[in-house]
This record gives sequence, C-alpha cells and structure tokens, in this order.
Amino acid sequence: MTVTETLDPLLTAENWKTAGRDVAIATVVETWGSAPRPAGSHLVIDGEGNFEGSVSGGCVEGAVITEALDVIESGQSKMLEFGVADETAWRVGLSCGGRIRVFVERLG
Repeated sequence: MTVTETLDPLLTAENWKTAGRDVAIATVVETWGSAPRPAGSHLVIDGEGNFEGSVSGGCVEGAVITEALDVIESGQSKMLEFGVADETAWRVGLSCGGRIRVFVERLG
C-alpha cells in the first residue's frame, strides 16, 4: 500500500490544491436502495483527470469524473443523480439496482 492509498480523499484534495492543481470534489449526498458507497463518500479529481477515492462503481464513476472536469473548467457546481433498476444493473457495471445523488464542486 502506498502513502496515497492510506490518505483520506479530502487530504489528497488538499495536497493537490497546495501543489497548484485545479481540483473538484464529488460527494455522495444521498442514496436509495442499494448503493456501493454510503452518503459522505468522496472522490477527488484534478484538472488532468487523476482521481482518488470512490463514489460508486462501474459507469457511474466515469461519468462523475467527466462531470468533475466540466466543473473544474466552468467553476459551476453540479448535482448529479444516477439510478438503475435491478434488472439492468449488471449491464452498466453495478451489482444491483439503486439510486445515488452526487454533488460535485470545484475546490476554491
């Protein structure tokens, strides 16, 4: 395990910001049904697409990273919502159905 793997994603965000990187933080703010990560989970993303932490899995994580890059560019925060039925969950890389809301903001 590397030092980075032992850090809280928020500490990673602080370190990246201190190093001069543009940074966005994605936070799970609400879940319904089954969700891979609980409310309060964080994913930090820099302007180059590097990331630490997790807010979900499968295609959701990739979509959050893409949206975070837009948030870094525009400076406008976004509330994202993802949902999938149990029957289609495996097709999008999730273990089962559920919904999550993720707030993405640029670190000032």
